[in-house]
Amino acid sequence: MNASLPLDTVRRIATPEGCEIDLRMAGPVSRARAWFLDFLIRFALWLLLAMLASAIGDFGFGLLLVGAFLLEWFYPVVFEVYRNGQTPGKKACGLAVVHDDGRPVGWSAAFIRNMLRAVDFLPLFYAAGFVASLLNAEGKRLGDLAAGTLVVYIDGATRKGADQGRKVAGEAGRELASERPPFPLTQEEQVAIIEFSQRAWLLTPERAAEVAAAAGPLTAGLDGTAAQQRLLRIANFLLGAKP
Repeated sequence: MNASLPLDTVRRIATPEGCEIDLRMAGPVSRARAWFLDFLIRFALWLLLAMLASAIGDFGFGLLLVGAFLLEWFYPVVFEVYRNGQTPGKKACGLAVVHDDGRPVGWSAAFIRNMLRAVDFLPLFYAAGFVASLLNAEGKRLGDLAAGTLVVYIDGATRKGADQGRKVAGEAGRELASERPPFPLTQEEQVAIIEFSQRAWLLTPERAAEVAAAAGPLTAGLDGTAAQQRLLRIANFLLGAKP
């Protein structure tokens, strides 16, 4: 067995910034655990809504139905879009939802994967989704197949990299809001730099430094945090901030 080959639960993807990221797919047990934690949270909120609705009367019953609908269908959507692909249950279990290419999920993908939970649930207890996850190498349920998403592990190193990336981005924004590129950039180069600024916090410090080094002409003479800050300042300029 070749030790250099990735495990079959790891998906290696190449990003537009020119680096490779390994995504470790989550299995059905860890996903079920995250779902159960989210269910407990929703159930507690349902009980709270029921108590409030009982104090209002008939109008409260209508509010209870609306609240239950929003909790069941939009609770995961909102968290996945605004909390980096993590509902509270997924965060507690170290999981996150991402696109097949590693990008954070948006409204469309989050909506599709969660609306199809009704199909995954059939005939009961997510039987269809469980069977579907066993029939493909990436453990996708039907909602993930339709939305083009993955549920992956977010380990401690990734969290540390995210915190470091946010710190770098914040320092760049405070110290030097923007910087004009030293030479004209093609449209593809501009897009790559802007995407780096939006995703840098998702990378570990080592990976972010590796990506920044790939933009050699723009970061000549700089390395590590300094190179990342320059790219972030150039991205700010490209997004319209005045130097």
